Amino acid sequence: MRHGKKFNHLGRTASHRAALLSNMASSLILHKRIQTTVAKAKELRKYVEPMITKSKTDSTNNRRVVFSYLQNKDAIKELFSIVSEKVANRPGGYTRIIKLGNRLGDNAEICFIELVDFNETMLAASAEKAGKTRRSRRGGAAKATEAAAPVAAAEAPSAEVVEEAPAAEVVAEEAAPEVAEEAAPEAPATEESTEEKGEDA
Repeated sequence: MRHGKKFNHLGRTASHRAALLSNMASSLILHKRIQTTVAKAKELRKYVEPMITKSKTDSTNNRRVVFSYLQNKDAIKELFSIVSEKVANRPGGYTRIIKLGNRLGDNAEICFIELVDFNETMLAASAEKAGKTRRSRRGGAAKATEAAAPVAAAEAPSAEVVEEAPAAEVVAEEAAPEVAEEAAPEAPATEESTEEKGEDA
């Protein structure tokens, strides 16, 4: 049964598991990237990241604590001299898991696990992305209000034109009676002409 199982035992005894993770952590620190199964990589990440955090403070006690896990002087030297300088400004998340698919022999899911700050290709790509501006909903709302202001300013003259429109209507109404008076004398003439045509008939 799995009662109280808090982590993946990786099918090993406690001593075998500790030795496995210790060797993998040393290899990761020395080579910066190793290939393994996804299950082992996830356990290694939980194992090695606290050690990298301890390496940020280079003290005798921290070196002894990390050495009790790794048992490798070369890995300790690399961790406290080179790796700690690279990760000094990073608040956690020192490793990255990149899945590669399944292994041919046993179909196990394999991956790379690497130290984030030592992958120059991805660092260059992230620097390019940082140069570009990022859209956000708040920024969009601010831009919308800014865009609305010029539109409102553009609509303001149309209001003045609307106000001037009644004056134009008044001018048209004043001109209309004159046209009506001019047309009025012609109307009886047309009636008389129809009457004359009726008498002739």
